[in-house]
Order: sequence, then C-alpha cells, then structure tokens
Amino acid sequence: MKVLVPVKRVIDYNVKARVRADGSGVDLSNVKMSMNPFDEIAVEEAIRLKEKGAASEIVVVSIGVKQAAETIRTALAMGADRGILVVAADDVHKDIEPLAVAKLLKAIIAEEQPQLVLMGKQAIDNDMNATGQMLAALLGWAQATQAGKLEVEGEKATVTREIDGGLQVIEVRLPAIVTADLRLNEPRYASLPNIMKAKKKELVEKTAGDYGVDVSPRLTVVRTAEPEGRKAGVKVASVDELVSKLKAAGVV
Repeated sequence: MKVLVPVKRVIDYNVKARVRADGSGVDLSNVKMSMNPFDEIAVEEAIRLKEKGAASEIVVVSIGVKQAAETIRTALAMGADRGILVVAADDVHKDIEPLAVAKLLKAIIAEEQPQLVLMGKQAIDNDMNATGQMLAALLGWAQATQAGKLEVEGEKATVTREIDGGLQVIEVRLPAIVTADLRLNEPRYASLPNIMKAKKKELVEKTAGDYGVDVSPRLTVVRTAEPEGRKAGVKVASVDELVSKLKAAGVV
C-alpha cells in the first residue's frame, strides 16, 4: 500500500508571530519555519504503518515556495521514501488556499495512485481545516477526519476520533483520506544518520502549471492586527466588595 502525506511549511510553533507594519499579514521575514505539527504527526503515522508492514512506500508532498524542500527533507529524514515539491509561489507571504492545494493533490494522486492519504487536520498558520475535506470531495473518496487512532487492515481503515460526547469509531474503505489529530501519536526525532541519508533520497520539483491548476487567490486579507493586551486587574478590600463588583459585571 502506497501512502501519500502532504506537508506544509509554517512558522515554527515556538515563535511569537509578528504582524507586518502595513497590517497585510504576519511577518515571516527571517523567522524560523518548520513542518506543520499536525502534518508531522501524519508522517509519523505513515512510518508506523510501514514498520507494521501495512504500507510499502511513503511519498511526501509539499506545495508552496522553494524553501519547502527543507520541510520535505525533514520528513525524509524521519523515514519517508521520496518527495514531491510543487513550487506554486515565489513569496513566503503568499499562502496557497485550500481549494488550490486540494486540486493539486488530486492531480498528484492521479499520477501516484496511493491507497491512503494521511494529512494533518489543519495548518497552524491559517487554521482552515478544509483541505482534507475538499480533497475527499474532489476525489469522491471516503474520509475520516481528526483521527486519534488509526488501524489499517486489508482494504479497510478503522479510525477512532474524539467528539463532544466521547469517542467515535468509524470504518472507511480504501482508498481514503485520513486527517490526523494531536493524540494520534508523538512524532520521532530524526537521527543524524537518517538526516544524511535523506539528502540522497529522491525529491522531484514541479510547478502548479505542470498540473494545470490555477493557484490565484480567491480571498483577500483586508487587515491583520495583534490581539489587545490584557487589562490590569483590580484589587478589592473585602469579599463583599468582590461580590458587589461581580454582580455589577453580570457574572453572578
């Protein structure tokens, strides 16, 4: 079974994001970038499937700027077999929208013919949580989103996902789209020998034009602003005064 894992290059989750001076978006200049954490979980799960013998090959795909090659190399160092980079932008501040990503992935899937697509449930830079669902709709494949546990046996995949009332277990027939949640696993660290081996693994570079997909944005960012600072607290002299202030605020 071939597994396809899309990964996205995003601002590192440890970095405090800064808004650009003109309010047009987040400033990514000279900022540490890394693999989207949810995608990293998807890569780890694909590797575990291969270690169990359920998967035979792991293909990693990234869509964006040329620098995303570093993100693919990270996945290759973790244990993926080969990578495909689709250069669809020349500016790190240009985000490829979910529908365009889904269309590109559909074209890649037509070439690669994977039986399973494992991807993060969302990217931490835009929190869209839409690409997996759009891709499933375009392909007409079964989908299982926000997976907290995944088991693949034969032509079926069993996914356990968290819902408001507890846990939901669903079964989908392959080929299918599965999106990873945080509790699915804990990604491994790439060892130095594997990092060196990753440099020799196949990484093919293509463009959005090669697949005939228009990546022109349909959305426009009107304004980006940092959240307001937290207001200072107020000290009270007694419990009665505290209760009085809470009542005035409509809390009690």
